[in-house]
Amino acid sequence: MSLHVVIGHGPAGAATARLLADRGHRVRVVTRRGRPAEPGIEHLALDAASPAGLTEATRGAAAVYGCAAPPLHRWAADWPALASSLCAAAEANDAVLVMLGNLYGYGPVDGPLTEDLPLAATGPKGRVRAEVWERARALHEAGRIRAVEVRASDFFGPGVTDGGHLAARVVPRVLAGRSVSVLGDPDAPHSWTHLPDVARALVEVAGEERAWGRPWHVPTVPARSIRAMVDLLAAEAGTGPVAVRRVPPAVLGAAALFSPLLRELREVRYQFDRPFVVDATAYEAAFAVRATALEEQVAATVAWWRQRSATAAR
Repeated sequence: MSLHVVIGHGPAGAATARLLADRGHRVRVVTRRGRPAEPGIEHLALDAASPAGLTEATRGAAAVYGCAAPPLHRWAADWPALASSLCAAAEANDAVLVMLGNLYGYGPVDGPLTEDLPLAATGPKGRVRAEVWERARALHEAGRIRAVEVRASDFFGPGVTDGGHLAARVVPRVLAGRSVSVLGDPDAPHSWTHLPDVARALVEVAGEERAWGRPWHVPTVPARSIRAMVDLLAAEAGTGPVAVRRVPPAVLGAAALFSPLLRELREVRYQFDRPFVVDATAYEAAFAVRATALEEQVAATVAWWRQRSATAAR
């Protein structure tokens, strides 16, 4: 049993920790406030941006999974210290550093997103995400750490709640047969990455030396518009057709005056105003993980939200 340390307990961190525990590994999860212990999972309260503290917390680890992220409005200020701490802990303990990334670093792109595209984002959130990986890659190439980044599109599936564009603002309304309002063009093709596939990819590349030193896209089913995804969810839920409406730009702009999240999302709004398609063929040619079948994703998501609603109603 090897020790694997997961930094962060958001949807991806939690799913990764459970998967590792299910596979028989010793698992430690580091979060700022800590959590009650779970079967096979130790929780530790620690500021992961503290290099000394994180180095001690990851002592003896085979792999460290960077699944934490500062709040969106704190990215430029807080990401550098967190990334530096992750790299320092990986170097001190000779642990593989597996970083969960996203697609902001590419900036607007015409055509499918592939890993060989330049990290050409000009906005602050896209640039800081690019710099986080570029720092880790430079240390990898210098032989100081072993690092790999796994990049996912917008999360979809069980466990994805307030932070998902196809989650708390959408699924409960679909289950109730109510109309849905969305950001951007509801008919633009968009890639949705199934959360369990994110965890499986993170764990797979941690043990694959040939994966290290470069980024990989999580296997993701072919892009579908948010309207098409809502139709699938409604069909699975048995609620009949559900209207999908775009939030008018003027309304969105006014709402952003009062919503910090909407203000922060303006930088990446292009992802929803135009096709946003992930190409994961490089990963699929090299490794075993494949995207979960879309019908299974939809069924699992509807079942999870129904259970969540039933639990909250008790």
